[in-house]
Amino acid sequence: MTLSSASVPDPAPVDVVLPCLDEAEALPWVLERIPPGWRALVVDNGSTDGSAGIARALGATVVREERRGFGAACHAGLTAATAEVVCFCDCDASLDPGDLVPFVARIRSAETDLVLGRRRPEGRGAWPAHARAGNLALSLLLRRRTGLRLHDLGPLRAARREALLALGLTDRRSGYPLQMVVRARDAGWRISEYDVPYRPRAGASKVTGTWRGTWQAVRDMSRVLAEPEASGRETSGGEVSR
Repeated sequence: MTLSSASVPDPAPVDVVLPCLDEAEALPWVLERIPPGWRALVVDNGSTDGSAGIARALGATVVREERRGFGAACHAGLTAATAEVVCFCDCDASLDPGDLVPFVARIRSAETDLVLGRRRPEGRGAWPAHARAGNLALSLLLRRRTGLRLHDLGPLRAARREALLALGLTDRRSGYPLQMVVRARDAGWRISEYDVPYRPRAGASKVTGTWRGTWQAVRDMSRVLAEPEASGRETSGGEVSR
């Protein structure tokens, strides 16, 4: 992993990790919506369309992660982050990083430990039927594994950096977001959902745009759910705050 920046400012109050693979079309829209004072960490995962150069020109810090995989890019961003609170957001213009402001407020107020965005699709094609079906299946399997009654396992989320690192996340493929939730639950974290708009993405999807991509993601996440349960997990409740 390597890191470069248009400028290296003082540590930001919030770092936003943006995993990126050929997102030149979406980057300007996404980066202009980063809240003032926050730092955008664009993790270039092997782009060939000039995404890294566009991100630098727009003032983002660019992290290069040579190992392909959504989880590899996310974790490279997490390890490069320095802020107390770290957020994650897709870099394809389907989600607005400005919607993370209330997430961070909940984390800072100690109301919750992990906030997840519950996607509410807007516009045709925002969330294909096969992707929704895969998400629903995984949500049900997660409930069986942990007791959590989550509605979505979307990529928009926020938590404290040191706590995230302490989870020891190991998945470097599509299972990374789910592993974060499973291990957080095993560690007794309070997990919240927050409704967010979900728009049609810019460009072609690398994962959920096809049945094959969705199946691969479900397969990766199913492996995560097969992990042995950590001892000492708090099992009371199972509800998710909103």
